[in-house]
Amino acid sequence: MKKAFKLVLLIILFFNSGLTTFAVNDPLSVANNVFGIHINNEKDFPEAVKLINSSGGDWGYVTFVITQEERSIERWQGVFDQMRRLHIIPIVRIATKAFGDTWEIPNQEEIDTWVTFLNSLNWVIQNRYVVVLNEPNHALEWGNKVDPEEYAQYLSRFALALHSASSDFFVLPAGFDATAQNTSNTMDESIFLKKMLIAVPDLFDYLDGWTSHSYPNPDFSGKETDMGRSSIGTFKWELDYLKTLGVTKDLPVFITETGWSNQKVEPEEIGNMYEYAFKNVWNDPKIVAVTPFILNYPQPPFTEFSWKDSGGNFYPYYPKVESIKKISGSPIQIISGKILAAFAQPIIPYGSDYPGIILAKNTGQTIWNSDDVFVKGGTDDVDIKSFSFSEIEPNRLNLIVFKSTASNSIGIYSKSVKLESSDGKDITNSFPIEALIVKIGKPQITSFIEKITRFFGF
Repeated sequence: MKKAFKLVLLIILFFNSGLTTFAVNDPLSVANNVFGIHINNEKDFPEAVKLINSSGGDWGYVTFVITQEERSIERWQGVFDQMRRLHIIPIVRIATKAFGDTWEIPNQEEIDTWVTFLNSLNWVIQNRYVVVLNEPNHALEWGNKVDPEEYAQYLSRFALALHSASSDFFVLPAGFDATAQNTSNTMDESIFLKKMLIAVPDLFDYLDGWTSHSYPNPDFSGKETDMGRSSIGTFKWELDYLKTLGVTKDLPVFITETGWSNQKVEPEEIGNMYEYAFKNVWNDPKIVAVTPFILNYPQPPFTEFSWKDSGGNFYPYYPKVESIKKISGSPIQIISGKILAAFAQPIIPYGSDYPGIILAKNTGQTIWNSDDVFVKGGTDDVDIKSFSFSEIEPNRLNLIVFKSTASNSIGIYSKSVKLESSDGKDITNSFPIEALIVKIGKPQITSFIEKITRFFGF
């Protein structure tokens, strides 16, 4: 069975040139705001954005979980649209079903359902960050057993399915518990990784980055800076260890969990530790995002990690991190649209200006406004003098009003209009407009147009 699966993978790879370089763009090739936070509910977005996009920052990251029982396109499209407005980049960790403290082993047959769901969403930016499950070196995360071989096979199949659906998916493995020991319920991360690569030697050909849970230990209270496997620099140990296993791929790092226990460390001191970590450890050029766990979860079992207490107040490390200087990120977004209809004033006085209307749909990821999207003529001889429209969000239709100047010749006026981005690239099709240019007085034309508009109730 394993041989047959590998043969299928090889065939797919052969007929999909470049598939081993999956991600469309490197998140570190553009300005990147590394600051982020892990949340439990989308209601926390306003407080999350105040934290991660503060002090000069923009386009920070938020990590959140979607379970297989929560796969509602309507709900999550609304969440993504809200994140787009707030300039938040999503990191989505998928999960199965929880039975008490134990998470169900994922069903291979669920992969297609996951891919269909995730591919149906209009994501906030071009890179679609997906983390496949959580800490599988814990039995509670995998149906009460530890099975590195099975997780590796599931991960590779899931990654291949996502990339086959869209090259925009940026697939990340689960973060591991780097301090887990070899017990009946846990496995040392180094052994787990080795067994994964024995089961699927080319596993990292299907992955686009690395996920790390770089917690300060012991007991989430450590101050050490030795970059070992039990520190805020766990990611460095993990990358170095992967090299010893033969993984040569350059892996961007996503620290999706980290943080100090507010029951073992004074909250004021935690703020100082975060400041040190962001300025001296998490400033590593390989790191894309750091999303500490967790913004608002003051009840068990995550009381000690919550940034907000049971009274609804933030601990001192929230304003401390909020005040740290950040940069404005510039993630790549798809800009595209479609003109469904366009009309010009039907009769134009010789040599005068005329109004027109465009019905356009935003099919991309950006929110259109008149500072970033422009009305242009389909040819150079169309002079667009002005245009205006209200913001157009993705998947929305709206009218764009423009004014242009007619040519100095009477007869049929046949031109076209289109929309361009601020960098001069076409983002829509060209749509034809037609009118009749005549040598009659402008007051006569104005009167005629007024009668027509009244007739149609405009």
